[in-house]
Amino acid sequence: MTDSDNGLWVRRFHPAPAGAPRLVCLPHAGGSASFYFPVSRALSPAVEVLAVQYPGRQDRRQEPCVDSIAELARQVFGVLRPWRDQPLAIFGHSMGATLGFEVARLIEADGGAPVAHLFPSGRRAPSSARHETVHLLDDEGLLADVRKLSGTNQAVLGDPEMLRAALPAIRNDYRAAETYTYTPGPKLSCPVTVFTGDDDPKTTIDEAKAWEQHSTGPFDLQVFPGGHFFLAQHQPAILRTISAALTRTTVG
Repeated sequence: MTDSDNGLWVRRFHPAPAGAPRLVCLPHAGGSASFYFPVSRALSPAVEVLAVQYPGRQDRRQEPCVDSIAELARQVFGVLRPWRDQPLAIFGHSMGATLGFEVARLIEADGGAPVAHLFPSGRRAPSSARHETVHLLDDEGLLADVRKLSGTNQAVLGDPEMLRAALPAIRNDYRAAETYTYTPGPKLSCPVTVFTGDDDPKTTIDEAKAWEQHSTGPFDLQVFPGGHFFLAQHQPAILRTISAALTRTTVG
């Protein structure tokens, strides 16, 4: 992998001082690295945010999308190798949470610096399977689900040209998330803090709590009022939790 390849994948909006804890942020289905610009700004300079840009969107829209969580995890794992001179924490929302779990598995299996902390958000545990086929719907059916979850900027949904550009990535990511199959294996060893909304149609409280089964490390479940994108309304509280956890990890 070249430096330019790494720059395509990893966006550092606010570089932090040497030794600052690093938080890898993985977008939701149809999302992009820019979703995490406010997170990077809020945590800077105490935490360095590495926001991942998947192929097939924004400045990478000419590249083919990756429609498998396992393959996308393998590619993200490879891209993160230069950043693993110190432990990486991982935050992922929705599809990004499942992806983060698989990336964390690869990092722990590879040895070296362990995962500092895993923060899954808005996603059921990998072992909590559902049969979902939204990715097979026509464009209007797919967009209806996106609108229901309120995960895409309404300006994009209202602009036909931007919408045509975004639809392939949205459908691809839905396919990746809905066809994901958990493969049993060794548990993670890192702390896991799960964030979920109490009215999320994609994740029940029990499905969120099931994340506890996937790591031998400390576990915490934080439930917030709201639906699938509860984090938009509760960002300050979520970031306080993340910052405190990473500070404790660094000090320890």
